Amino acid sequence: MRATCSRNCLAELLRRLGQVQAQGQPRCPSQLSSARSMTRGRSVNERSKKKRVNDLEVVIERCKVVSKVLAVVDALKMEEEHVTPLKRLEILRPQLGLAKPHKVAHFVHSSPQLFEVCRDSRGVMWAGLSPPAEALVEEEARLLEEHSPTAAEYVTRLLMMSVQRRLPVDKIAHFRRDMGLPHDFRARWVHMFPELFRLVTLEDGDYLELVSWNPNWAVTEHEKNMAALAGNTNASSNASTPGELSLPFQMKFPPDFKSYYKFRGKAHHYVKTGNTEQFQKTTYLSPYAEAKDLTPGSHEFDKRAVAVMHEILSFTLEKRLVTDHLTHFRREFVMPQKLMRLLLKHYGIFYVSERGKRLSVFLTEAYDGTELIKKAPLVRWREKVLRLTGYRGKNKNIGKVHESSDSEHCLFGASSSTCDGGSSDDDGADTILHVESEDSDDFLDDGTLTDDGEMDDVDMDDGQMDDAGMGFF
Repeated sequence: MRATCSRNCLAELLRRLGQVQAQGQPRCPSQLSSARSMTRGRSVNERSKKKRVNDLEVVIERCKVVSKVLAVVDALKMEEEHVTPLKRLEILRPQLGLAKPHKVAHFVHSSPQLFEVCRDSRGVMWAGLSPPAEALVEEEARLLEEHSPTAAEYVTRLLMMSVQRRLPVDKIAHFRRDMGLPHDFRARWVHMFPELFRLVTLEDGDYLELVSWNPNWAVTEHEKNMAALAGNTNASSNASTPGELSLPFQMKFPPDFKSYYKFRGKAHHYVKTGNTEQFQKTTYLSPYAEAKDLTPGSHEFDKRAVAVMHEILSFTLEKRLVTDHLTHFRREFVMPQKLMRLLLKHYGIFYVSERGKRLSVFLTEAYDGTELIKKAPLVRWREKVLRLTGYRGKNKNIGKVHESSDSEHCLFGASSSTCDGGSSDDDGADTILHVESEDSDDFLDDGTLTDDGEMDDVDMDDGQMDDAGMGFF
């Protein structure tokens, strides 16, 4: 009865719509042709391509691959003897972006230098870390321990920049891998430096609170860099109360970059010279100074926000962050509500990559082509992981990792044999595993793993948040 009524109502609506159109009455916006909006979308896409920095897009591809690999490594580290039935790893399917019928087994089997896959006497497939991967796990633990004092300084300086001198532990956890914080960050590490900060519990959760103010740490990395260029290497020792600064920010553009584009016969500027000069000359408050009285939207407010983002990115290992992690600190660091608009406006200081479901922002001055100018030991450790990885992601042409001691190898070269008879081709082609049924344990069939479409681009950061869901350019 209800279905008949619904069909009758729909027929009546269609009849009335036909009468309206026949009488020449204007249609509502939802009824208008989408041809115009599609044309605009193509023009926006073309403009985006012209602003794209290909070298940094290569870096994004590398970061996405290593994030997925480390997600599997971390899961195996939690298992006894670092070994688990292969089926148990299927819980990682959403994190790795695997679409059915492709399974985590495909991903694991593509990197036999990191993961070993064997079948027991009952026919059950097991996955574990290879000896080189075990050595990398031990090396990472040592490097994280050595990096702890530096990480503690950076966390303290984040607290010093915040309005109330405290930050939610959950939000700091988003920076764990980016800032080189250890795996036991919540349970042990937050209690290791009681002279710097302490853990407090409030009504809305756990917070890390500043214990003591260090004036030598209230000097931004940008101030130190500018002082070093001027020949003063002791900027921190001459620190005073944070106040107004008038420092220009370094801007870096790709070699073929043009400051304007032409659309429908008119020139539109990405970077307006006059606006840039005015911005560089603007005086602004230090990120460590009190900023409650600043007027949102003013030039001083915006330049201070750029300085805060510059400082946070300087604390990270790869001078890169997922944009979600910055935007969720707007209130604590007194930054504009439309932070992404500010990042995109200051193209040259920052670069926002659109690859993947979650956008990333780079500090452009920290890179020379595809390589970081200054590499921390933990960054070099990740490069070692990449050299042992067989999975390439969607983009096969993602360059090489430069190495000072060993000979240079292709970032994702040919893989060695697996313990269950699987092998990789000599030409470095990826390996696909054909699956006959969802419940089958027999994953190790021959073939090649197709990259396009099966594995989505998903970042593997701790405390993963929802996709940005925003359109840019």
